[in-house]
Amino acid sequence: MNDNQFAKKIVCVGAGYVGGPTMVVIANKCPEYKVTVVDISEVRINAWNSDELPIYEPGLKDRVDKARGKNLFFSTDIDRNIAEADIIFVSVHTPTKTFGEGAGKASDLQFIEQTARRIKENSTSPKIIVEKSTLPVRAAETMASILHSGNNSVRFEILSNPEFMAEGTAIRDMEEPDRILIGSHDTVAGNAARDELLKIYLKWVPKDKIITTNLWSSELSKLVANAFLAQRISSINSISALCEVTEADISEVAGAVGRDSRIGPKFLEAGVGFGGSCFRKDLLNLVYLCEYYKLEDVAKFWNSVVEINDNQMERFVNCILKTMFRTLVDKKIAIFGFAFKPDTGDTRDAPAIYICKRLLEEKARLSITDPHAISNARKDLSGIDERAEFVENPYEATRGAHALALITEWPEYRSLDYQKIFDSMSKPAFIFDGRNHLDHQKLFEVGFNVYPIGRPPLTHI
Repeated sequence: MNDNQFAKKIVCVGAGYVGGPTMVVIANKCPEYKVTVVDISEVRINAWNSDELPIYEPGLKDRVDKARGKNLFFSTDIDRNIAEADIIFVSVHTPTKTFGEGAGKASDLQFIEQTARRIKENSTSPKIIVEKSTLPVRAAETMASILHSGNNSVRFEILSNPEFMAEGTAIRDMEEPDRILIGSHDTVAGNAARDELLKIYLKWVPKDKIITTNLWSSELSKLVANAFLAQRISSINSISALCEVTEADISEVAGAVGRDSRIGPKFLEAGVGFGGSCFRKDLLNLVYLCEYYKLEDVAKFWNSVVEINDNQMERFVNCILKTMFRTLVDKKIAIFGFAFKPDTGDTRDAPAIYICKRLLEEKARLSITDPHAISNARKDLSGIDERAEFVENPYEATRGAHALALITEWPEYRSLDYQKIFDSMSKPAFIFDGRNHLDHQKLFEVGFNVYPIGRPPLTHI
């Protein structure tokens, strides 16, 4: 197709973990739309145009190969593509502020503002702007103020369309969503813009799974969804600490609780804590909003979810330190998994970062392995990694190690030859299973001293 044959032209500003996979799915499901992903990073765009995509996600490459060059394009020519677009998805980074008012909690909206100004400067025709980045409630108001400022006669209609994809299952989540949420102003123009976005999703999403709300409800819903999921993780992790001192088994407790239909079993697996780009950021943003509106008790409640998560990571480090005779100096610890979850190479806010930094503070030597996150692990520990090595082969990582700490529950770690691993390690050999992922009884029978989360340890010493 040439450009004139496409029904609409969609542009996504931001080629990251959200924008890239989202647009790949839309391009595959809507071949009559031209979909272009733009980004200021030439390195990232070049990777999207190569056989080595910048992110790992199951099913992503197959879908890129199917649509790229036909109706899916990746470009650094941001201004031209903005000018030609009918619909613009904004999927830029909204990190937590590290400076000034709200530092450590509020969202840093500088990239949103920069994008809004760039859209305004390059638009000569009406456009629909779709918030895909996770934003604080009423952020659309700020964007509208910029877009419609001065003597600009171009009209923009802003929609909120938060993503609910989980890394590792992003393609499936986009193709078979629990729900699609679209927020708009209840005006003639707002409803017309909403209907244009509906046309896209209705190509593959059943109508009863599409929720339409006002703009502010949609913006807030994303923060609240992540806050509720994070709260469940912190809740079960808090109980894992109680299980360890009472000799209860967290898996049995979670199994019993999860059978209650009002609660359900999801997100009730104890571990070393949550990570990823969203949970902590969105929780702290929610805390900041509550503090801003003087809802101090509500802010304290949600802040406690973050504190429990941080305490869980520290408990894991303290367990390693206490068990290994209260010194880790020059002891080699094999780290199994660095990504914040399996089936992704993403290490943003990964528990492994905190845990590894703490172990390095204790003068341990680390041998870090992960199927897809080694390059990111190097970056995350850059400058403090003189006592760390990064290896592809888990057997190499454990050779001569005093302990093995499993932090990410990659499926392949279950099928390793742990007798071979045990034989190559220093004795006594310890396994600290931060995800309760392995067969602890078998490991104990091999000869390991096994320390799970929320269960009694199995030890020979």
